[in-house]
Amino acid sequence: MIKLIGEIIAVETIAEGHGIRELASLRERYGYGNWRKKKGITLIELPDGSVVKAEIHWYEAHGIGKVKLKIKRWL
Repeated sequence: MIKLIGEIIAVETIAEGHGIRELASLRERYGYGNWRKKKGITLIELPDGSVVKAEIHWYEAHGIGKVKLKIKRWL
């Protein structure tokens, strides 16, 4: 299991509302909200204890929070 270390920096919104491909499944699983797909950079601790910098993507909505965090690439 990976663990985020510190805060997420350089946060950008990639898509919002109907521009999100998984909008129907997000609403079905987590509920209705003002969904946005975002990306940012953070430090991640890997299971072997090493710490690496990575770009991550996630979905978030007000009142629901961050869901489906995914590592997109190592930096």
